[in-house]
Amino acid sequence: MQLMIYGLFVFLGVHVVPLVFPRWRRRQIDRFGERAWKGMFAVVALAGLVLTCIGFGQARRLPLALYTPPLSMDHLNALFTLVAFVLVAAAYVPRNHIKAALGQPMLLGVVVWASGHLLATGLLHDVVLFGAFLSWALPVAVWLRQRDRLEGVDYPAGTLRGDAIAVVIGVAAWAVFAFWLHRWLIGVDPMAGMH
Repeated sequence: MQLMIYGLFVFLGVHVVPLVFPRWRRRQIDRFGERAWKGMFAVVALAGLVLTCIGFGQARRLPLALYTPPLSMDHLNALFTLVAFVLVAAAYVPRNHIKAALGQPMLLGVVVWASGHLLATGLLHDVVLFGAFLSWALPVAVWLRQRDRLEGVDYPAGTLRGDAIAVVIGVAAWAVFAFWLHRWLIGVDPMAGMH
């Protein structure tokens, strides 16, 4: 568990620091160059993610139940995760109404994903992991949205084509992850209780 917490601190911290200290970030880019900065950022974030995954795997060997959610929460979590995948896809697909309306669909996708998992899982390591992501993503999404409003940022208008592409990519990615990759990467079949 301790290793997972260290990993979360590194992974989430490296994403928060540039937002909280934009002038410091700008100085580092001016000092090292944008490519080097992005490279260092990616290396640190990846190191944090690796530590989080290894720590999560270790913590799963000694599960401690905090609460026992009803089985119906598995279905709700599947729906939440589907919505989360569509939101994340919308962050990268140009000109869709989802991004135009929400501004920060990727962070909101993390919020929905983490919330669904907190509803469906009650083990300590799950609560720490998903609670950390929720505690990070929600305030950052609200803060960035507020900052964009104050700065008068206009998001590109959405189109039906952009919406369709975002939904198709999100649903397809969710299906691959839910029915295959989740079991392969995490060792848990999220659809096992729904057959």
